[in-house]
Amino acid sequence: MGTASSLVSPAGAVGEVIEDTYGGGEACEIPVEVKPKARLLRGSLRRVGAARPGGLIGASFKSTASVQELECVAEYERLKKEYEIFRVSKNNEVASMVKKEAKLDRENKRLRAELQALQKTYQKILREKESALEAKYQAMERAATFEHDRDKVKRQFKIFRETKENEIQDLLRAKRELEAKLQRLQAQGIQVFDPEESDSDDNCTDVTATGTQSEYWNGGALGSEPSMGSLMQLQQSFRGPEFAHSSIDVEGPFANINRDDWDAAVASLLQVTPLFSHSLWSNTVRCFIISTVETQPEVDIFIRNYSPKLQRICETMGYFFQVVNFSAENERPLKDVRKWEIEKSSLVVLLLHLTLPSCLLEDCEEAFLRNPEEKPRLIYHRKEDGRVSSVSVQQLIEQISYVNKAKMIDHAGGVEEGAYEIYNCVEKIIKQDILGCETAELEGKDLSNKEESTAPEEEGFGDVLWDAHDEQEQMEAFQQASSSACELGFEKYFERLNDLVAAPAPIPPLLVSGGPGSGKSLLLSKWIQLQQKHSPNTLILYHFVGRPMSTSSESALIIKRLTLKLMQHSWLVSPLTLDPAKLLEEFPRWLEKLSARHQGSIIIIIDSIDQIQQAEKQMKWLIDPLPVNVRVIVSVNVETCPQAWRLWPTLHLDPLNSRDVKSLISAECDSANVKLTKEQEKKLERHCRSATTCNALYVTLLGKTVAWVGNTGNIDETLQRCFQCQDTVSLYRLVLRSIQESLQSDKEKGLLREILCVIGVSHNGVSESELMELYPELSSAVLASLIHSLHKMCLLTYGCGLLKFQHLQAWEMVRLEYMEEGEKVISAYRQKLVEYFTMQLSRDRVTWRSADELPWLFQQQGDKQKLHKCLLNLFVSQNLYKRGHFAELLSYWQLVGKDKSSMAAEYFGSLKEYEKSCEGEESMICLADLYETLGRFLKDLGLLSQAVAPLQRSLEIRETALDPDHPRVAQSLHQLAGVYVQWKKFGNAEQLYKQALEISENAYGAEHLRVARELDALATLYQKQNKYEQAEQLRKKTFKIRQKAARRKGSLCGFALLRQRALQLEELTLGKDTPDNARTLNELGVLYYLQNNLETSELFLKRSLEMRERVLGPDHPDCAQSLNNLAALYNEKKHYDKAEELYEKALDIRRRALAPDHPSLAYTVKHLAVLYKKMGKLEKAVPLYELAVEIRQKSFGPKHPSVATALVNLAVLYCQMKKQIEALPLYERALKIYEDSFGHMHPRVGETLKNLAVLSYEGGDFEKAAELYKRAMEIKEAETLLIGGKATSRHSSSGDTFSLKSALSPNIFLEHGQR
Repeated sequence: MGTASSLVSPAGAVGEVIEDTYGGGEACEIPVEVKPKARLLRGSLRRVGAARPGGLIGASFKSTASVQELECVAEYERLKKEYEIFRVSKNNEVASMVKKEAKLDRENKRLRAELQALQKTYQKILREKESALEAKYQAMERAATFEHDRDKVKRQFKIFRETKENEIQDLLRAKRELEAKLQRLQAQGIQVFDPEESDSDDNCTDVTATGTQSEYWNGGALGSEPSMGSLMQLQQSFRGPEFAHSSIDVEGPFANINRDDWDAAVASLLQVTPLFSHSLWSNTVRCFIISTVETQPEVDIFIRNYSPKLQRICETMGYFFQVVNFSAENERPLKDVRKWEIEKSSLVVLLLHLTLPSCLLEDCEEAFLRNPEEKPRLIYHRKEDGRVSSVSVQQLIEQISYVNKAKMIDHAGGVEEGAYEIYNCVEKIIKQDILGCETAELEGKDLSNKEESTAPEEEGFGDVLWDAHDEQEQMEAFQQASSSACELGFEKYFERLNDLVAAPAPIPPLLVSGGPGSGKSLLLSKWIQLQQKHSPNTLILYHFVGRPMSTSSESALIIKRLTLKLMQHSWLVSPLTLDPAKLLEEFPRWLEKLSARHQGSIIIIIDSIDQIQQAEKQMKWLIDPLPVNVRVIVSVNVETCPQAWRLWPTLHLDPLNSRDVKSLISAECDSANVKLTKEQEKKLERHCRSATTCNALYVTLLGKTVAWVGNTGNIDETLQRCFQCQDTVSLYRLVLRSIQESLQSDKEKGLLREILCVIGVSHNGVSESELMELYPELSSAVLASLIHSLHKMCLLTYGCGLLKFQHLQAWEMVRLEYMEEGEKVISAYRQKLVEYFTMQLSRDRVTWRSADELPWLFQQQGDKQKLHKCLLNLFVSQNLYKRGHFAELLSYWQLVGKDKSSMAAEYFGSLKEYEKSCEGEESMICLADLYETLGRFLKDLGLLSQAVAPLQRSLEIRETALDPDHPRVAQSLHQLAGVYVQWKKFGNAEQLYKQALEISENAYGAEHLRVARELDALATLYQKQNKYEQAEQLRKKTFKIRQKAARRKGSLCGFALLRQRALQLEELTLGKDTPDNARTLNELGVLYYLQNNLETSELFLKRSLEMRERVLGPDHPDCAQSLNNLAALYNEKKHYDKAEELYEKALDIRRRALAPDHPSLAYTVKHLAVLYKKMGKLEKAVPLYELAVEIRQKSFGPKHPSVATALVNLAVLYCQMKKQIEALPLYERALKIYEDSFGHMHPRVGETLKNLAVLSYEGGDFEKAAELYKRAMEIKEAETLLIGGKATSRHSSSGDTFSLKSALSPNIFLEHGQR
């Protein structure tokens, strides 16, 4: 049978072969039904396929193999299908997972994008919140500022009222006749000054921050919510700006202002204008002494022993002191000089004994009986036992006691004691009456201190360094430029300047050009006066540049002064950089900020700008685009104008015509009572025809020369000499020689030369007291006579107490006349000044004069070694720095060749050397002041790390030498904290500020200005740290402190206007009926109205009306003014029927008496229209509003903003009458005018857009309403950001646009549409 292996075919058998393990039986193939694994199946299938071509070996297996093959194939197909199904399902699952993954990835990206958008939105909202908070704080600051300013003015008026009451009572007690007349006046029911009657609302007054542009957005007219949804609640809530002026109509100092504007205007005057005493003549305390031969010993002792002490007191406070005394034998020849000196004097002292020479009577009457400005006067009367003064002395004293409240000294002792009493009384008058300082404060100061008093500046301006001398010099320059009474045909130039102001922006600066002496300064000053009179809303900043290389021509000081003016007008006196480059960058930003807040135009005028050193480089801001409401006017000489500026619009001053020449010369001759013949006038007219002889200065000088010799010399001979002078300089030479010929001795001629040469080589001029110290042989009488002649002939003038040349041609003439040898002569005179000021330094007299002159003189001499030594005099550098002459100080160091670091090292080393010689408390206190100044100086240089050491040393010295709780320690802490704030070390700064605050509160009390200063600094620090709530609380405390301090503090400047009315007030008590008295009564009524004292105001206004009707007649325009004011008062008291009757009477008078476009007619029309509107008589108000539009179009032109205001008012009225169709074109026209005049981002544009939005909404045009409202809100947000200090332009940013889009959701309008 064989083995099992023999049954297997070599090619492979189908099926499975099973061996018999027991060795018996036959091998057989047993079919097995199994489900093999895939690999076994594939193997078996391969075997079947391979065996198929050859067939099977055993026939017995054929049927079995076929069945098995079929089963395998079927199983294969089944498994194949399952596999395909499994594979497809898995592929589908994988594809689905891939899709899910992609979907999740997209969702993730979307969520991330939304998260980033939400984060950006959150940051934007956070920034908007911060901006809104800052704007809120700014608004609160303005509100509190206006509140305390109003209370200040009320307090001033109350003090004035009480003062005048006392004066009137004194007058009544002196003369019974006047008492009887006053009783008759009181019987009529008029009480001029009642001490028991206080101003209403003096303690409880609500103040709103008026005067800012943001006020248009507040109130209930259109609402202030930045959402279009508010339109749903704003139907019929149209609002117009109404009319800009007050309902009070008055000519004079209170013209066209309302009660809120009165407080703001006076506060602005006190804030921006330095407080200069009316008794001072050009920063000099002038004491004029009238004495007899009997009292000459007291005068000699006073001048020798006590005058230097008074001079030192005035020097310490930054003023000059000058004593003028004429001997009895010089009375007649110096009559004009004496009269001029009396007019300039701050104080006149009359010394009497037994007799009074008749030659002194005229001077006594001029000084004591004719004293319109009520300057201080003093009479010293020495008495002797058994001897009686003459009748003339007794009569004079009696007259003075009756007319003038002069102080009396009755002395019965010796001459020495009498001179000492005079000194004590004069010192008290200077401190209290002239300089306006508290006695206790002055007595507490150490007058030997080497630094000048700067406390007033620090109290008034915080850390801002302000030089009052520069400001007073500018005020005097303006007054001098505008002193001429002749207009010289300037009307045509005024029209061109007015066109510049009214022209649409942008516009480049206007160039006023002309030759030297052509009248550019006179033109600009006269135009400034006209603008101040007719355009009270216009802010004018001016600067008159003097001689080249003087302080007034330094560009850094000019920019700093103008920037400070802008800061003060915007009520933001914040720390100001002194770096000239940074200052030049910050000035346009301050100009932009103020232009956004200021309602009217801003005009910047710089006279003789070409005299500024490197003018084209330093004034590069002129070529940048200016804000819309800013105009710039500069004047230049034709020859020295920079080439790049010649492309600007130019106003060229033509030579004078024959009519102007004749009027100028006639005016000068008439003032001297000189009459010219027809032939002489023709000669003068023929001579003044060339280009060099027909300018204003030459003709003025020619007229003064003729008038000078007219009464004493030969006019024809003088004219022949003048005709040989073909230019101004040669004519000045002739004038100087004429003055020399009038002098009596060679000594006086030599002194004249010395005076002119010393003034010519100085930096800014020389004072009279300095001249008398330079030349001891020069008496006050001779000096007064010389200065009078030089001033009268336009050679010299005063500027902040210094004598300087009035015109550049006079300076040039002196150089040609006396300094022909050139630098040798100039160097000799400069050396004389150097020796004088060096001697002052050696005597520890470091005044602002020595600090101004000495370094400059060394610079001009080129002596770097001495300049270096002078700069290391710590008190000189301290004086320059504390007065803000930072750029000048840096220029000196640059000339020496020192950079910032080496400069700091040398100052620190010099201080260390000085510290070794300091002994005693006073010297250590002075050392601490020097360290503090050095620290502040280094901080301004940007050397913060080096500034810490001197400030810390100053703190250590003050804590050791004084006391840890002394106020000066608080000052050191404050300055050191300021460095840390700039260094971003807020934690250190906060700790120091809190220490300074605690010390100040303990030293001064919780309501002192020093405490307010520390609180303000802390508030600013918290604001930088985003701690707005804490900052707001501190600012509230600061405002309250400053408000109370302002009530306590009086100001001489605040009363200057009311003092001028004192004499008229006294005339009123006499009951005279004159137009002037009626006008004064009207102004007093207005003043009481502004003070909210309506009852007293009504009495004065009624009496003014009665007096005008008696004197002028009932149909006179002045009667209409009184009717208008009475109507305004009744309107205030809500007596509308009475107000309506009076307004209608005033309107009837003015319609008949005035032109149709007269401003006074417009006043009455607009206020009667407003009254009709208030009373609900809209139909009667419409023609008046239309008439107001017509008047304004005739007065200002059809495109003036005032016309737009009237159009908006009329449109608002139409909307209230449900006449929207008539209102729409008015709104659109007003919008066009506002946009053309103010630009597209002005608040007035936004207000008009809001009204148009409401109009469109009520008309159903929701899309247009949304668009208009969106534009309005963009303007509002740009305004808010700009006021808050977060924007540098008046155009909205992209961030603003994003927030507006978020606020103005389209869903809101969908709701409107569905409705």
